[in-house]
Amino acid sequence: MSRPRIVSIPALLVLLLAAALPIAAAAPLPQPALDVARLDALTGYKGTYNAGESVYKIAVPRADVTIAVGGWDFPPFLGLTSWIAFQPHGTGVMAMGDLVLLQDEVNPTIDAALANGLEVTALHNHFFYDQPRVFFMHVAGHGPLEKIAAGAGATLRAARELRARRPAPNDSFGPPPPPSAIHGEPLAAILGVPAQASGGMAKFVFGRQVTMDGVAAGSEMGINSWAAFGGSDADAVVDGDLALTESELQPALRALRGAQINVVAIHQHMTGESPRLLFVHYFGRGDAAALARGVRAAIDVERR
Repeated sequence: MSRPRIVSIPALLVLLLAAALPIAAAAPLPQPALDVARLDALTGYKGTYNAGESVYKIAVPRADVTIAVGGWDFPPFLGLTSWIAFQPHGTGVMAMGDLVLLQDEVNPTIDAALANGLEVTALHNHFFYDQPRVFFMHVAGHGPLEKIAAGAGATLRAARELRARRPAPNDSFGPPPPPSAIHGEPLAAILGVPAQASGGMAKFVFGRQVTMDGVAAGSEMGINSWAAFGGSDADAVVDGDLALTESELQPALRALRGAQINVVAIHQHMTGESPRLLFVHYFGRGDAAALARGVRAAIDVERR
């Protein structure tokens, strides 16, 4: 019978340290430093660097407009400052930001973001009783520093360039449409679902399904996209809501904006659902059939 092998304490320590080496080797490698000077040049703005988080942040207070909340001229320091921040991401950068926008600045800024390599991830309000009304648009992106920084600069500039051209913000989408007399059948042929009719208006609903707390929930529980048309066939308004997974959000935004349909909100309606859904609210004005084709392009994103 062989005698049991006795391992000394020093030898045991060596074995334990050797076993730990692969874990240490797997630790994340330090990220390269950001090229701050290049970020300044490409965005057109100067920011501040947080060395502890390796983040460079550009802040742009909306001091170019006067915004009152509850009748009080609101200082930008209290929450009216647009910002975009950058941190290293592989060989490029990751960017995230929140932009302070008046109503007529929202869609031009969405267009600037989408055209320049950024994603739009949320659009909502922070205040009640604000005059003029203010919305907050969240953006994100990752990729080569040159592309993301230039896109961030174009997105930040969009609102200021609009205000330079038109200092007074718009307060409506235009004059009211004519009395409602929408013909639903041609729109149903475009949208692929039957119309619900009421008072010369037409509404179309596209159901989806999620699971919440182990229970299936569908269209009648609010898990749907919809579009409603009023006005005339030649001068219509459309408003509605798209229920989208995260991967569907950007293509659907591009489809709506490609049809000149305004995006007016991006947010969630629920928590804990699977798959996770985001809801995009929209409003458009124009020829009813053209608007329906734009909505159909966004709906088709859900069906891919």
